[in-house]
Amino acid sequence: MYKKILVPIDGSDLSYQAVAGAARFAKGLGAEVYVLTVIEPYSYTNLSEYRPESIEQYDQRVKEQAREMLEKARECFDKVGVEAKICSKKSFSPSEAIMEVCDEIGCDLIFMASHGRKGIAAVLLGSETQKVLTHSKVPVMVFR
Repeated sequence: MYKKILVPIDGSDLSYQAVAGAARFAKGLGAEVYVLTVIEPYSYTNLSEYRPESIEQYDQRVKEQAREMLEKARECFDKVGVEAKICSKKSFSPSEAIMEVCDEIGCDLIFMASHGRKGIAAVLLGSETQKVLTHSKVPVMVFR
């Protein structure tokens, strides 16, 4: 059935619940798992604004946050005996990054949470899951 599964995470509680669900699902299939987080690049649009950190500091901070999220996800897979490879990608569009990585790796399923960000951020940004569902070339399993 599915041989390579991509599991995007954003650090939300629901994304880690999806990780646990993906771990059980992948174990039953004996599938390879790739866990992805998308890093938002430094915004150059408002360079005139006061910035408390430099571009380098920002990059270092978000890379460390991504590493911590990915390691936490990998631990969930380790607990059920599934090896998970971790990766990150910089992009202003998480949904596009998810589909690009899916194509690059050759995944045949995307297993993701139904939503991540909450409140006004979710309303302004729209649902990344909905965008992936609409545009993905491979099946998308939505964990709720």
